[in-house]
Parts: sequence; structure tokens; C-alpha cells
Amino acid sequence: MKVDVQSLGTFNRLAHEGAEQATASLCQMTGLDAVVDVTKITLVDRADVGEQLADGEFVGVQFAFDGELAGDTVLVFDRAGSETIVDSLVPGGSDDEAMARSSVEEIGNIMMSGFIDGWADFLETTIEHSPPEYVTGDGAAMLPDPPEGANRDQVFVFKSEIEWVGESVSFYIYMFPEYDPLADVMARTGDTEDDAIPIDKLEVFNEMTKDGTQQAAANVEMMTGIETEAEVTRLSFAPIEDVPKQVGTDTYVGTVVEFTGVPSGFLLVLFDEASAVHIAEAMMPVEMDAEELTDQHKAAIEELGNIMTSGFVDGWANVLQTSVEHTPPRLVHDMGRAIVDPLAAQVGQYQEHAFIIDSEMRTDDIAFGAEIHALPNEKELRQALDELLVERADETEADVETIF
Repeated sequence: MKVDVQSLGTFNRLAHEGAEQATASLCQMTGLDAVVDVTKITLVDRADVGEQLADGEFVGVQFAFDGELAGDTVLVFDRAGSETIVDSLVPGGSDDEAMARSSVEEIGNIMMSGFIDGWADFLETTIEHSPPEYVTGDGAAMLPDPPEGANRDQVFVFKSEIEWVGESVSFYIYMFPEYDPLADVMARTGDTEDDAIPIDKLEVFNEMTKDGTQQAAANVEMMTGIETEAEVTRLSFAPIEDVPKQVGTDTYVGTVVEFTGVPSGFLLVLFDEASAVHIAEAMMPVEMDAEELTDQHKAAIEELGNIMTSGFVDGWANVLQTSVEHTPPRLVHDMGRAIVDPLAAQVGQYQEHAFIIDSEMRTDDIAFGAEIHALPNEKELRQALDELLVERADETEADVETIF
């Protein structure tokens, strides 16, 4: 089964417009002001889908939908945000558990009906959906169970993030379409076979990136003695102007390299400021007594970023059977969007959408976290995937292991 970039772009736009319609309905009901910040399509391991909801308490509603597209949608509010919304509808309503629950169900029903109807209108068909089911808890509790007979570890997920203007409220819309109906519709909505990407090759590439993240974590552990684990790896697709929003507004320290070959693009290794200090000091031969980044900290981060980057790029070259070179790492220390924006602008000279490869690493030993973001050239990535032999998937892990 194949999907093409045009259909991915169309479906991403539909999800974004559906999220905007759902948000407009909510704003009309509550009088609050909100905007859809970013919408993206992600190919991710099913077990990692709710990673953003892992820490915290949430409420929301689930729907099943059926028709030409089938699957589940979930509307998720953080607990504090839901209380703000309920109180805007019924002053003091959040203090009454039954009232709060019915309000969330009512809001969710109106919002998600508009979301699903937009897809049905585009496909010129009818898509039915179930009554809203109220859900509460952490990430795993908020997400639907896999459909019976599901035999794929990786799933396509549509996710929109919505931000309130002047309010401490956020919510997410997740859409989990069943694999085969989605692939069929995507295949029909595309125009050119030349633009098509075999889905199984995307899955192989995603697995390859996961292996690279695991090895990067092993490299960190080797250099620092800190036990480090790779947590999440995902391949996302979004409009090029939304790429900087994927990183956010927090301040990061890390490295950027440009890689050339097939594919070309940029790769970033980013640490939040506290993590940068901690991981850099773990690499130093003597203890440092500094709370802020020094030149020694930055030199250590640059060295670590170089080793992690080399492994990733060389791993791609090995699995894709191509030659990929990269520049020396350039140290960056700025707000996330400010780091990514000029890179996205360069890539955006040649394409309207982008594949974004994201990985995360964490450790329990010290306060440390790292993110790896790759922004490859879309056409060159398609070329590399077209030449990739899927039957080499079983060799991917071994090949990546030997390259590091």
C-alpha cells in the first residue's frame, strides 16, 4: 500500500480544519478565545501514542466512527483546563462532579461532531459516530484500546494541539483511523504515482530511527556513566510553517548539523538548559560549581552532539545504502522555535510540507532529557525510501549496531 505527499497534505489540512471548527464551537459556547496551534500526522508505535499525556491528570471523551473511514477519536482536556471550561458554561459547575462530567460530554459531542462531519463532507460520504464516552486519567487511560485483530505495531495518528489566549488551558484532539481504510482513501485521493511512498518503507525507516535513538542513548551512557533510555521515536508530517512549533518556546542548548547526500537536511540534538548543565558535568573530569552554562559545558555538549549525530547519519547511510556526509556540529543556545525557524525556512524553499523525525531520551539518575530532531529533504527522502529494500528490515538493527 502506498500514500503520496499530496494526500498526506490534504489529510493534514482536513484534520487542521476540523480542529479549527471544533475549537470555534467551543469558543462560541464558552466565550473563551483559542487557536489551533499545530496539526500533524504521526507514524508511531501504538504504545508511544499517549506520551504527551503520561504525566498529569486529564478528562475527555472518546468516540468510535465508522464508514469509509473507521476508527476512534479522543478529545482530551487537562484537568485544570476542563474546570475553566465547565465554569465558563455553568459558573461553579466544576465543583459538582456530575455537572462537570455532563458538561464535558456535551462540549465533546458538539466539537467532535463537527470534526468528523468535515471528513465526511470531503469524502462525499456518511461517517457515523458513537455517543461520547467520558474518560479520565493519565495517558493510557485516555486512549482507546486497539481494534480487535489489529496486527500492526505502528499506527497513523492525527493530533491537533489547541492553545488558549490568556488562559491556562490546553486540549488535544487525537484521531486514530484504522490502517486499511485510511490507506485506501489516501491512495484514492493522490494524483501521481511518482509522489507515492510505500507505507511499509515508512515503517522500516521509523524502526531504523528507533534503533539509532537507542544507540545514541547507549553512547550517552558510555560517555557519562549515566544509565540512559530511548523513550519515544516518531515520524511526523506537517506543513513546513508548522515545523518550528513542534519544538516550542522553551530554551534549549545543543547542536545543529547539515547533512548532504540522499537524503539531505538538518539534524538537531537539543537539551533543555538544566539537562545541558547536568549531562555536561557528568562528562567532565573534575566537579564544576556552576549553575549556568560555561564554555566548558558548551564544549562538552558540542562533543556529545557530534557523537550522537554521527551515529544517526551513518546509520541512515548504512540502512538506505547511500552516502551521507554531515558538517561539524554548530552549537546553538536559544528558544526552540528560534533555532528551528531558519532551518525550516531553508528546507521550505523546495517543499510545502516536511517529514519530521523526533526522538527523546530520559534518565532516572539525574535531571536529564534530550531530544533529537531531523528535518530531511522530502523528495530525497522519498528517493531513498523508494530504493530501500523492505526485506532488509530484519537486518536493520544489526546494520545499525555495526555502524556505531
